[in-house]
Amino acid sequence: MNNLSIIFIGLGLAILMLLAYAATRPDEFRVERRLRIGATAEQLWPLVGELRGFNRWNPYERKDPLIKGRYDGAASGIGSRYLWESDKVGTGSLEVTGVQPGRAVQMKLDFVKPFEAHNQAEFALQSTADGATEVRWSMHGTANFMSKLMGVFIDMDKMVGRDFEDGLHNLRQLAEGGQP
Repeated sequence: MNNLSIIFIGLGLAILMLLAYAATRPDEFRVERRLRIGATAEQLWPLVGELRGFNRWNPYERKDPLIKGRYDGAASGIGSRYLWESDKVGTGSLEVTGVQPGRAVQMKLDFVKPFEAHNQAEFALQSTADGATEVRWSMHGTANFMSKLMGVFIDMDKMVGRDFEDGLHNLRQLAEGGQP
């Protein structure tokens, strides 16, 4: 056996080990961030529970000023939808699927590009004793094999979590002091 054959066999084994490791990763993922905001849940609700309000502080909208978005369905509440197309943040839709006014909103998040994914997102508001509100932004979904393989190299919690943190800080600035 020559050196080139040994290199190819070693490379093949390394790839097989990588694929086997990826297959052992969790079948589901969850990303969650929280932030205390000096506003009541009632004050925050129009910015969290309605898609038009959410897009005032949405970090993904800010990443691409040329994003093409449109609202569809109900103006607010269950069935309201926002669809977007962007070269920077992909193509997809967000649809409100559950609402507990002043407390929580659940959404279906569907990505078409750069890759297909179907996840669930939620905003939950928890009032604190001092009149502030803890806002929790979470997303969870199924991790297919490609997601598991990408997760070997890219930490989704850090990548998406950073965007959630930016968004929650935008919300805090908007709620506590005007425009972010």
